[in-house]
Formats: sequence, C-alpha cells, structure tokens
Amino acid sequence: MEQAVRLDQLTRHFGRFTAVDRISFGVRRGEVVGFLGPNGAGKSTTMRMLAGYLTPSGGRAQIMGHDVEAEPLEARGALGYLPEGAPLYGDMTPLGLFNFVASMRGMTGATRRHNIATVIDRTDLSEVAYKPIETLSKGFKRRVGLAAAILHDPPVLILDEPTDGLDPNQKHEVRGLIAAMAPDKAIIVSTHILEEVSAVCTRAIVIARGKVVADATPAQLQAYSEWQDAVSLRLPAEQVAQARTALAEVDSVYDVRPMNRAIDGYDLLVVPVQGEHIAKAVADQLAQAGIEIEDFRVETGRLDDVFRKLTTMQPAH
Repeated sequence: MEQAVRLDQLTRHFGRFTAVDRISFGVRRGEVVGFLGPNGAGKSTTMRMLAGYLTPSGGRAQIMGHDVEAEPLEARGALGYLPEGAPLYGDMTPLGLFNFVASMRGMTGATRRHNIATVIDRTDLSEVAYKPIETLSKGFKRRVGLAAAILHDPPVLILDEPTDGLDPNQKHEVRGLIAAMAPDKAIIVSTHILEEVSAVCTRAIVIARGKVVADATPAQLQAYSEWQDAVSLRLPAEQVAQARTALAEVDSVYDVRPMNRAIDGYDLLVVPVQGEHIAKAVADQLAQAGIEIEDFRVETGRLDDVFRKLTTMQPAH
C-alpha cells in the first residue's frame, strides 16, 4: 500500500541549532501514529514542515505523493492540520468559521452544508455553533479547531495535542472520533500524553534531540520496559525481608525492590532479567521458603518507563 505521508531525511536548522535532524518515516492509510518526544524534541517543528508552515533546511516531505515544497497546494488539499493551541478567529462563531474554511477549500452548495453539519455533529458543537469563539471554553475551542481540520474529509490528518484542554469525557469522545476515522486515513497524533498512545495509536514514533529513537507498536514499546513481566507482591510484614533474601537467589530475577504499600498496595516489586518470565519461579521460591503470598500480580510494561529511557539516553558520538 502506498504511503500517504513520507519524510526523507527531513531537517530544520534555526541558526546553529538543529531542531530536526534527518528524520525519515512513512505513514500508510489505516495507521494512527503517535509522535512522541519531550518538550523541545522537534515534534511541532516536524509537524509544521509537513503542513507547509515551515520550509525544511534539508530533505523532503510528501503528502499523498505531493511534495510539500514543490506542490504545496496539492499537498495541503490532502491534509487536515490541527496545530498546537490552534489559533481561531475569536469574533467568529464556529458556524461562521466553518463556512469561511469551506469557502477557502472551494466547497459550495449541498457539499458545504453536508460537511459542516457532519463536523458539528461529530465534534458535538451544536450547542455552541452560534456563540462567538472567544467566549468558549478551552475544550470547546479545541473541538472547533479539530472540526475545521476535518471539514474537507482529508485523507491525511496531523493533530498536534488534539485532546489538550479537554476533560476526561471529551478526551474519550475525541479518541473515539479518531478511531472511527482511522480506517480510511493516515493520522499522526503529536502528543506528550502517553495514555493517548495506548488508547488510539497503532504505532508510536519517539524522537529526542531532533532524531528518531524508536519506531514500534505500543505493545513492542511496552516490552522494552523493565516492568514487563515484573511481579508485584503483597506479603505479611514480618516476612518481607525473608522474601527479599529468597528471591535474590533466583537466576532470572534482576532486582527485588521495596514498594510503598500505602500508595500502591504492594510490598515488593520483583524485576526480571530482560526477556525472562519469572512468575512461576517467584511463586515456587516463595513457597519453598514458607512465605505466605497475600496478593500476586504480573505487571505489563509501562510506556512512561520506556519513554524516559529513550529520551534521556546520551547521544552516540
């Protein structure tokens, strides 16, 4: 299947500072790609180059086969873009804004009316459609920006922090909307909210210092976590020290760490040697030592753990 979005060695310098350093990846229709990185990693700069708002210092980017520099109108016509903190015309109503955007997109007549009605319904904006945008809450403004981005039903969507400012219910609705649109579109979601990746993304790209440091499915990223297949234990207080001693003798155990029961309800976290499944070995060792297990939980990998490791690694020299 042809890639709907393609970046090849995309680079952007600001003076001597390299914000984006030869980034390459592709996105196909049906993929929702989480684009992750700490503040200053180059996420928004990359999105702005893809959308044609910034000129690359090197490399190239394509939207539906159209080079964003050589064919800017064709590339932008295939793209819906929600920038971070989407600037809106405060004195307009959402309905007025959508009519304005539709005009700029060349929509007329029945198509315009249908598309506007569709986005108002999909983003649940009917109650504020006639109110000035400047009077709306941050959450409603975010939804107005999202509606404007999808008004022309583009094959490619770039969403920079799409749930910023939304309450939990609104986040759930927006994630549901992204999931509903996903089969027919290539979607890039730039975010710092790791739960967003697990909730809506089929793939995650992590950048740090302007470079791609990981490109994998959320499940594959979780597998890099030291929490993957770790075991959390709740034990009688008088047996915790004995359990630590016994578990330290298991070859497949990398570390045994005390936990704060008041916060998480567990006394020990047993960390495996990477790739090892230690649940049976831990249970057998504790049974042999005569230790009572009050609760036993096998952990899954944690994206925050992986994210921290990937984005704080020292660059290679």
